[in-house]
Amino acid sequence: MKYSLFERPSGDRPILALGLLLTGVFALALQDSLVKLMSTQTSFWQFQTLRSIGNLSFILILATFGGGVGLLLPRNWRPVYLRAAFLIVCMFSFFAGAPYLTVAQMAAGLYTYPLFISLLAGPVLGERVGPWRIGALILGAIGASFILSPWLSDFSWIQVLPIVAGFFYALNVLTVRRACRNESPLALAFAVGIAFLLSGILGIVLLSAFPLSSEIRASMPFVAIGWPELTLLVAGFALFASVLNLTGNICHSRAYQTADASLLAPLDFSYLLFAAIWSRLIFDQWPTRQAIIGMTLIGTAGIITAWRERVVARRTQSSQ
Repeated sequence: MKYSLFERPSGDRPILALGLLLTGVFALALQDSLVKLMSTQTSFWQFQTLRSIGNLSFILILATFGGGVGLLLPRNWRPVYLRAAFLIVCMFSFFAGAPYLTVAQMAAGLYTYPLFISLLAGPVLGERVGPWRIGALILGAIGASFILSPWLSDFSWIQVLPIVAGFFYALNVLTVRRACRNESPLALAFAVGIAFLLSGILGIVLLSAFPLSSEIRASMPFVAIGWPELTLLVAGFALFASVLNLTGNICHSRAYQTADASLLAPLDFSYLLFAAIWSRLIFDQWPTRQAIIGMTLIGTAGIITAWRERVVARRTQSSQ
């Protein structure tokens, strides 16, 4: 028995894509909030390794019952594993600051990615960047400044890490849409699982063989310690995070494979809403008024960018 969700896409299905996207961002926002909650109990490298083992195990099960292990083999492995490399850097940058940043700061920084897509459209894709995109970039930059507040005395460069994550997430989205459209979602997820597992093991080995100073480990334990003591709580958390991560990434990748990115991008910003809800439920925190303004500006900039790209795409189609 085969499940169409796991097979290679055969065409655009926008309504299904919208539902998949909502499911994906809901699961990923919950996972990211839980990582912040558990960051004092584990390390990034331990969490990365355990979650990847869980992901790969679930992927093998899904492939076995969903159409065969052939679904794990990409048609073109280069862009698939290039995307996985982008996500390694993205996730490290995003989670490295988790112990020190609010959920709102993490979410808003990550969701600057549409602005980077606009920036890359000209030099990388050869697209014209017009006044609408430039205006959206300015609006998004203002929103990011509200979140980062670099003028405050307690500003830290750690606050920039989620924006770095947003840059590499943009590269991931562009790669999916431009070069991985005909790949199985399981092949995409399997490649990410393999890459994350290898990066987690590498971090553990290097930090165990060449431990950092006690001062650095004390100040940045989440990323400076390779393998802390493993507890049942951490193992259970990693397993649950694996379910959320796999669900979120398969749904998210499938959505962008089966509908135009310009259609999906506005709804993608529901991640900011879900992040705020999980922050309230888990940490009993609402974003500050300044953070809400920044998140709103970033979301608006992304929606303007997506709307403009859709208008341009329609004009291009009608002229052909």
